[in-house]
Amino acid sequence: MTELSKARLLRTRLSRNSALVLDQIKAQWMHQQSVRLSFINSFKTKQTGFSVIEIMVVVAIMAILALIAVPSGIERIVREQVSAAIPLAEAAKEPIAAQWKATKTLPVDNKEAGLPTQEKVVSNLIGALQVDKGVIHMTFGNKARAQLQGKVLTIRPAVIEESQAVPIAWVCGNAQAPVNMTVFGENRTNIDAKFLPFSCK
Repeated sequence: MTELSKARLLRTRLSRNSALVLDQIKAQWMHQQSVRLSFINSFKTKQTGFSVIEIMVVVAIMAILALIAVPSGIERIVREQVSAAIPLAEAAKEPIAAQWKATKTLPVDNKEAGLPTQEKVVSNLIGALQVDKGVIHMTFGNKARAQLQGKVLTIRPAVIEESQAVPIAWVCGNAQAPVNMTVFGENRTNIDAKFLPFSCK
């Protein structure tokens, strides 16, 4: 075999080996790409499922918070209305306190306290204010919330019976009288306790 033939044979073998190596490399690359695509698709599927669950959890939490917040917000508004209505009682407190100090008696009604009839002692939140034996009964109406419409808040006088010099202490709603003082009158308060300010509980 001549040198030329040997060179040609060697070249042919090298070409075949190179083709085999290239085929192997190509096959490995295609396999890697296939594995990579499978992983990406799997990750996308998992990621999509997780996002849906996450959104559902967030929506559920927001719904729960809304259910908690709405009632507590309404309670706060109603409580603020009760507090805002109380100052109207000052119109009756002054003449009641003055009569007690002067005569050691309490006015029996609006007229004796120098006030108009109860339907005419009103405010944005109060539909009537009644004086009954020194006790002030305020009935909610007008722009008061539905939870307060027609409800009564009573403010009663507490005194030291032995001394007119001691000023009257006013007991709001279901609150307790100061120690050693006598409370007069009936408490007609029928407002839900959760709507009463702290000073009236």
